[in-house]
Parts: sequence; structure tokens; C-alpha cells
Amino acid sequence: MGFFMGLILGIAVGLAIIVGLVKSENVRSKRRSELATIIAAFSKMTVEDSRKIFTPEYYPSWLVFSQRQKLNWLNVHLTKIWPYVNEAASELIKASVEPVLEQYRPVILSSLKFSKFTLGTVAPQFTGVSIIENGENGITMELEMNWDGNPSIVLDIKTRVGLALPVQVKDIGFTGVFRLIFKPLVDEFPCFGAVCCSLRQKKNMDFTLKLIGGDISTIPGLYGAIEGTIKDAIEDSIMWPARKVIPILPGDYSDLELKPIGMLEVKLVQAKELTNKDIIGKSDPFAVLYVRPLPDRMKTSKTINNDLNPIWNEHFEFVVEDASTQHLVVKVYDDEGLQGSELIGCAQVLLRDLQPGKVKDVWLKLVKDLEVQRDNKNRGQVQVELLYCPSGMENGFTNPFTQDFSMTSLEKVFKSGVNGTESHENEKAAIQKKREVIIRGVLSVTVISAEDLPAVDLMGKADPYVVLTMKKSDIRNKTRVVNECLNPVWNQTFDFVVEDGLHDMLILEVWDHDTFGKDYMGRCILTLTRVILEGEYKECFQLDEAKSGKLNLHLKWMPQPIYRDT
Repeated sequence: MGFFMGLILGIAVGLAIIVGLVKSENVRSKRRSELATIIAAFSKMTVEDSRKIFTPEYYPSWLVFSQRQKLNWLNVHLTKIWPYVNEAASELIKASVEPVLEQYRPVILSSLKFSKFTLGTVAPQFTGVSIIENGENGITMELEMNWDGNPSIVLDIKTRVGLALPVQVKDIGFTGVFRLIFKPLVDEFPCFGAVCCSLRQKKNMDFTLKLIGGDISTIPGLYGAIEGTIKDAIEDSIMWPARKVIPILPGDYSDLELKPIGMLEVKLVQAKELTNKDIIGKSDPFAVLYVRPLPDRMKTSKTINNDLNPIWNEHFEFVVEDASTQHLVVKVYDDEGLQGSELIGCAQVLLRDLQPGKVKDVWLKLVKDLEVQRDNKNRGQVQVELLYCPSGMENGFTNPFTQDFSMTSLEKVFKSGVNGTESHENEKAAIQKKREVIIRGVLSVTVISAEDLPAVDLMGKADPYVVLTMKKSDIRNKTRVVNECLNPVWNQTFDFVVEDGLHDMLILEVWDHDTFGKDYMGRCILTLTRVILEGEYKECFQLDEAKSGKLNLHLKWMPQPIYRDT
């Protein structure tokens, strides 16, 4: 009897253990399945998804998101095929760069060509690759590249006096980003019609020049002239947006070639609080502006002597070839006369941040180097007014800076002459004089109010009023005085007859009225481009040269356009 009871109990316990093990395994299997689902979901999660889930403070400082992938496999293969790449690339680079060398040849030289050009035996190393999503019918690939090469490059140089000088280019060190565009995609092997090659970004480029059989430094100015010419040639021939189109399949690839897509109108307005580079007196600032750093495309402003808050009010225009990647660079220098110029600071604006057809007025903080992100030193600020005009822009937009804007029907008759041909006098005028747009009208300025003005009285108050001045005509008006108030309200309107709207400026100065004089509190300087384009607008402007304070203004433009030759 006891035996049977033990057997039954043992079977029951065994069955219970089996059932428990089965249930436990089912639970573990379910958990593994759920964990696998979670892991699969995490594997599909993008950087944008993670940023929606976690705020930046929860990311560890060492965590960096990057779309770039390592390319050890490519470097191994490139090393093997480099001798063949050297042969093909050397001829391609030589054919591209040599005409540009001749174009930017210094005046002290009569000839500047390659007598020998090979890339050497050391292959570049690619440190990363990224694919750019641009939604077009093509694939854009960017490769980060380092190259400490041993090329054999010899320049055949001839001076104006007939002296031939073989100059060797040595010790080349280069770091940059190389761009490849495979476009268009087709249904025929290798599945793309052409390849665009370009240097997307040049982070560092060093080289030395050596005169074969002598010392190049014995010829004054030669080293710097050749070095600058080489760098300009590289910028012009292979630096993006310049590109080399290599057809793979027969077809028309003219749409891939470099061509203008628009114009950037830039008004260099003013600068403030510039660093003083002079021991005696103040700096004599001027600015250099460019989109592409080529000698014939760089613009230089006039020099304002002995002024750390210069007002230029100069207009420049630049050709744009790729608004998505190009940027405007502004460099401010101190003119040292015969001693050259010293950089005060530089800044840049990305063209992709501009809305086509709309004026953007910005203050740019000057830094020592555009490549250095951390620069806390105050070097001053520069104000620019920007207007990007794409080619063929419609929707009723008219660029007020274009010469076509100045042509009335009557002027076209006088310009073409009675028989429809341009007269001899007008031909001379076209050669000797630059046609300039003159826009005449009435500017209506309403000084609404001011906010948070700095206290200048002993009692912590002020008696503010505003002086309004048109810079070119020197016509002035002023508001009434509001006693003992740091947030005055005026609501006064003033009308100015403006003879040259695109080149005039409105200066508003805030003063504190005092029985025995007046105290300066700050100013605003405005160009008229925006109000001419938009008709009218209201805005709150920060006071310059003041610890605090804002001006609320309403500007309105009533056009009466006239045009003349200057």
C-alpha cells in the first residue's frame, strides 16, 4: 500500500515539475521573443528617433552620431591599384590645373607650366565616407581623405627677363573631403551615365617650393607669388562648386557642368566694436568679401580711417553656382599702409539660410579663423544686408539692383537712336560710365516707442528724444522730449524726400535732453532696401553703442522712380 502511495506521489510530483518546466520555458521563450522584437526595433531606430525619445542632456559627452563609415577595405584596394590611378589622375589634374596656372600667372613671370607631374607612390588614405541624400536622380558620395604624398611635380618657370627656373613642389600634406556624383542613374550597366569629381572641402594643404640647383628665396617675391598662384589654381579648377565631368556612357551631360544659378546682392553696411590693432590712434578698417576665393571674384570695400565703428554702405554682387553649399565670407582688415594689412576678424553666411527674393539683414560676429569653432574673444561685429536672386525667379519679384530695372521706354529710345542703332555718343558713355539705378521716393518713418533705455540721470531716469537723419542729404528731424522715462512713447511720423533710395541710409540717434547739454544714448542705422522691396514694415531694432534699449519703428515707402546715368 505504501509502495503504491509513494509511486502515485512521485508521479504527481514529476508531472508537476514537468508542467512547471514547460511553463517556465514558455515564459522564457516569450521574453526572448519580446526582447528580440525590442532589439530589432532599436536596430531600425534613426538618430532623429533617438533625439525624440531622449533629450540632449541624457546623452554621454563621448557619444557622437555620424553618417560616415570606415573604409579600411577601400584603402587596401586603393594601395594596390594606385600605380594605375596615378597614371590616369596625373594627366587629368595636369590638364585641368595648367590652364588656370597660366590664367593667374604673376606678372613677374612670362610662363608657368608643368614640366613633370606625377602623384608618386604613396596612395591617399580615406578615413570616412557618407552618402548625401538630395532627392535627385543620382548618388552623391563624400570621402574624407588624408594624403602625405611624395609626388614628383616640377614647374617650368620663365621670368620676364628670359631666365628659366625649374621649381619643384615638395612635402605635400593634404586633408579634405572629396565629392563624387554618379548621375544620371540609367538602366544600362554600370547604371550611371557620368561621374562628377570635385574637392568638396579643403581642410588643410601644405607644400614647399624648391628651386632645382639653387635657392628660391634669393629672388624677392617669387616664392609667395608662385605659392599663391598654385593655391588659386586649385581653388578655381577642382574646389567645389568647380567640378570635372567624366562621361561613362554616351550622352549630353551639360546640365552637370558648372554654371551660374543666381546672383547674391550684398550691402556691406557697417561694423561695430572692432578690435583696435594700432598702438597709436584707431584701426583703419576695410573689408574683403567673396563667395569663391578667386582674385577676380573677391570684392574690397573702401578704407575708413581711424574708426572702430565704420560705416561703409557699399553694394557688391556675386555669382552663385550652388546655393546649397556655398557661403559668403567677410574678412575685416586693418590697413597698415606699406606694411600690409592685419586681419581683425572674419565671418561667413550660408546661402542655404537665405530666402530667395527676401532681404536678410544680419549682424555677424567676427572670429579669428572660420575653421576654429571656439573663439570667445570679442573682435567686433559686421552688418551685412543680403538678397539672393535665383536665375529666372518669377512671382512678380524684381531685383532693384539690376541694370534692366533702370531702363524706361524713353531711355531705350534715346539709347537705340532714331534708326534703332546705338548712337556713337551712347557707345562712349556705355564704355566710360557705369549705369546706376536711381530710385526716388518718399520715406515715411513713424517713431513709435523705445524700450529699456539706459539710465543716464542721477535719479536713474532719462529725458529721451530721437534725431532722424538721412545720410546722403543730411536732412534731419527730431521727436519731442519725453521727460523722466526709460520706455517713452512718441508715435510721431516724419516724411523724407529721398533722391537715391538704394544708396541712402536712415540714422536714428537717441539722446537724453539736459538743461546744460545732451547725452548720447545709442543709435540705429538702417538701409532702405527692405522698405523699397516690401513697401512697408514694422520692427523692433536694438540700439547700437548702448548697454540696452530698443526702438520700435514703422517704415513706409512711396515710390517715385526716376533714372539717370552717372
